[in-house]
Amino acid sequence: MLYVLMIGMIPAIALIVYIYHLDSVEREPVGLIMKLFFLGGISTVIASLLEELGEFIIQAIPGLSSTIWYQVIEYFVVVAVAEEGVKHLMLRRTTWYDPNFNFRFDGIVYSISVSLGFAAFENVLYILNFGLGVAPIRAITAIPMHCITGIFMGHYYGQAKYAEYYHAWGRENFYWVLSMLVPVLLHGFYDFAASSEDELLCTLFLIYVVILDIVALLSVRRYAREDTPV
Repeated sequence: MLYVLMIGMIPAIALIVYIYHLDSVEREPVGLIMKLFFLGGISTVIASLLEELGEFIIQAIPGLSSTIWYQVIEYFVVVAVAEEGVKHLMLRRTTWYDPNFNFRFDGIVYSISVSLGFAAFENVLYILNFGLGVAPIRAITAIPMHCITGIFMGHYYGQAKYAEYYHAWGRENFYWVLSMLVPVLLHGFYDFAASSEDELLCTLFLIYVVILDIVALLSVRRYAREDTPV
């Protein structure tokens, strides 16, 4: 069991350490990072229950299961909204009023911690259910995907905090929406393309993953360089 935990969590922890060290202005308390990581793990249970409820609802809609709209709703609404929504809730309730949240990049560090806590615990469950054979592919696809959605969620979350500091309420609300909408769209398309048996979508999925990895890496490094107080 300990071996499974280590294999399942090491990729997520390694990414957290990388993002944590990009925060060169003022490092966040390790205790807060660990708390967010644990809350991300708890989020997997809550999201799973919400997904089961969502699946039950859309399966009850007559004629929907035989159309492409079933998959669109399943991945963009049921799965992506449930998972990213629970992460977002944990993020806000734990950090928005925390005095340590005093730089924009802190939002990314916090969001990454929640997202990769979710990814790590989800990864352990996958390994327990399907064996160690799923670990390598998830280490280069699913775990980075959660990291990427966390980067963009945290970026807009930090922007919202920055806008609040200057009493720019309209911009704060705008960034609040983006902090949820962008991760949902990125996550939804990932799951939609990954689950497709269409050859074109499978190819698009591979291209999407590579491009998204590059864009996210360049973006998070730029966000770290351009960090400002809030």
